[in-house]
Amino acid sequence: MNKDWLSQLAPAHAPPPPSWWPPAPGWWVLIVLILLIAGVLAYLHKSPANQRRRIALRKLKLLENHEQDDLKLANELTLLLRRYALATYGREATAGLSGDAWLAFLTNHGATDLAGDTGQRLLRAAYGSQVQTDRIRWLTGARQFLRRHK
Repeated sequence: MNKDWLSQLAPAHAPPPPSWWPPAPGWWVLIVLILLIAGVLAYLHKSPANQRRRIALRKLKLLENHEQDDLKLANELTLLLRRYALATYGREATAGLSGDAWLAFLTNHGATDLAGDTGQRLLRAAYGSQVQTDRIRWLTGARQFLRRHK
């Protein structure tokens, strides 16, 4: 036997590295989950109710930042709230409401800052009466109403 038998062996070689394709089953599951989550988020972002809410909140922000007298603000706020309520809750539920019934509807749907005298003053100011204004509570109540509906 040859004393240098180790040199006669073939050179050592490692197996080829594993390829990236096709991925393991766990990666396929993860990809499908990510696509499903992205699809649900895109649907929720584009749903008509969410678009309506975002547009109304943008309009509310413009009203809040725009310097105007409180009577004009009250008028614009009530118009915005009525348009949003008609579009969101339907004509049958909101079109016939006025006065205390309208304020009760608003407070039942999240506008707690418009309950009581604050809401009454908002309505009176919207229709041109000179009243003590509470601009911050009016805007907060409107924001509560717009954000509440899901």
